[in-house]
Amino acid sequence: MNSPQQLRRRIFARHAHPVSAWSRLLTTPLVVAAPWTRRADVTIGVLVWFAINPIITPEPTDRTSLATRAILGEERWAADPDLDRTILVLNALSFAALSGAILAAWHRRKSPTALGTAASMVLTLCCWRRYAELYDRDRDTA
Repeated sequence: MNSPQQLRRRIFARHAHPVSAWSRLLTTPLVVAAPWTRRADVTIGVLVWFAINPIITPEPTDRTSLATRAILGEERWAADPDLDRTILVLNALSFAALSGAILAAWHRRKSPTALGTAASMVLTLCCWRRYAELYDRDRDTA
């Protein structure tokens, strides 16, 4: 039987593949599609995509890409958020932006939906940079 830590490690290892990480980021706009359309099939499709995305790719063979380093750094940070408190702030801002976009999508307000989604994605990339730096620091000291 797998422990929760082993399961988390396996998911992060596969999600660290650049195809998984980039496709997850680039499909962030799907999150607002569900409230915009108010259709159950869209909601289910989005939920299924976000559930399977981290596990549909193999582990990366090369760990030099930004996406791979970011996801592996995120795993490290998730185990110890005190390693970089700025990431916590960036994640909160990203969550707030995406929450605002979802609310705007529900009211079918195009500009706030697009701006909130874009802001969330930019903030996620800022997190990725910090996660990758964290991964690089850990790798350099190992």
